[in-house]
Amino acid sequence: MDNSIILIAVGILVGLILGFIIAKVLEKNNASKLVKEAKKSATLILKEANSEGESIKKDKILQAKEKFIELKSEHEKVIFARDKKMDEAEKRTRDKESQVSNELAKTKKLNESLESKEKDYAHRLDVLEKKQEEVDKLHKSQVQQLEIISSLSAEDAKNQLVESLKGEAKNDAMAFIQSAMEEAKLTAEQDAKKIIINTIQRIGTEEAVDNCVSVFNIESDDVKGRIIGREGRNIRAIEAATGVEIIVDDTPEAIILSCFDSVRREIARLSLHKLVTDGRIHPARIEEVVEKTTKQIEQEIIEVGKRTVIDLGIHNLHPELIKMVGRMKYRSSYGQNLLQHSREVAKLCGVMAAELGLNPKLAKRAGLLHDIGKVPDAETDMETPHAILGMQWAEKFGEKDEVCNAIGAHHDEIEMKSLLAPIVQVCDAISGARPGARRQVLDSYIQRLKDLEDIAFGFNGVKKAYAIQAGRELRVIVESEKVDDQKAADLSFSISQKVQTDMTYPGQVKVTVIRETRAVNIAK
Repeated sequence: MDNSIILIAVGILVGLILGFIIAKVLEKNNASKLVKEAKKSATLILKEANSEGESIKKDKILQAKEKFIELKSEHEKVIFARDKKMDEAEKRTRDKESQVSNELAKTKKLNESLESKEKDYAHRLDVLEKKQEEVDKLHKSQVQQLEIISSLSAEDAKNQLVESLKGEAKNDAMAFIQSAMEEAKLTAEQDAKKIIINTIQRIGTEEAVDNCVSVFNIESDDVKGRIIGREGRNIRAIEAATGVEIIVDDTPEAIILSCFDSVRREIARLSLHKLVTDGRIHPARIEEVVEKTTKQIEQEIIEVGKRTVIDLGIHNLHPELIKMVGRMKYRSSYGQNLLQHSREVAKLCGVMAAELGLNPKLAKRAGLLHDIGKVPDAETDMETPHAILGMQWAEKFGEKDEVCNAIGAHHDEIEMKSLLAPIVQVCDAISGARPGARRQVLDSYIQRLKDLEDIAFGFNGVKKAYAIQAGRELRVIVESEKVDDQKAADLSFSISQKVQTDMTYPGQVKVTVIRETRAVNIAK
């Protein structure tokens, strides 16, 4: 049993040894084959690498040669350009050297000529000094001889001559002044009328507008009940919020808004329009709409002021003054819209200043601002005359002294210190006195014209009488048989005195009496 195990073990061991030997032999054969194949592939790779290296080498050599040729050509170009610049610089240098040499030659010639002239001038000065000494001696001797002959010294003779010349000059000056004053008196009135007429003719005007009442149109009378509200609460809320009296009467499709303040009246009109359009009308909504409309009107006032100053070509006006100009749109003076009146005065001032050779832009500025005192912010300002208040505001907001003086003096509250002041005063009078500028009651206006004509008809010899130019002129036509030239002059004076004592009127009334003789024959 033990022998068989040993034999088996020996057999296994021998088998293992033989297997190991056979595996080694096979591994050696495989390794030799792999080595041979590796050597073959290595030789092939080396051959390919050598061939590729040769081709790359050739390409690199060709590229290097091309680059070298390119750099060489660029270098040659640079050298050529540098040589060209150097040649040009050398040429300019040679030209400058030639110019300098020419200038030096000219300078040398000039120096030589100057030296010769200096010598000549020195010689002439010596001769002149000698001659001057001789002339002084002769002058002294002649003066001495004249003093001996006239028995007067030179100083006395000089004083007598000066006094005589002064007297002659004074007489000539007085005569010239007298003639200039007479000519100015003759032409001043004519020139002033010409300037005023030309100025008025060049300015377009508008008529007066209503200033106390606005009419709010509605689609139907049913809206009136909604505006009034239950027991009148809506209309009371509108009146309390706007300060405007609302009159709802039998007028069809209309409601009347009454207030002296145009701003408040416009706020009420716009608020009513928004409320009626929206349909919601109750006290809370009314207060909200009125507040929004008030802000809208304030913004509109600023926009109106900006447009006005732009239209008139006025620049660098303070924002507060622009706001005051805009507020003038909602103010009136004697029925005349204040903004339209101020624009008109500004244009008149600009034209008149240009005719007189003054600064038209400054005149426009003074004309536009002359009535800003009529739009006060506080109740305390109401006690100050509007001209003085406007002047104070203009000074506060940095306007020039001429403009401030023109604003304060246009109603003679202060002394006029510049030429702009009388221009503003005259243009204000022109704008306010034209026909249609200031609203009047039609019946009283017609009655005043009729009274004027009746006064003229109360005198003997009057044939016709016409009140023209809005009552500022009464033209009377008389019978030539009953009234001669002297009586016509007396009649004109008597009618003017009668009008002055019996009537009340603004401005002046011109009475013109016309007398003419006609000779008429008929040829048959």
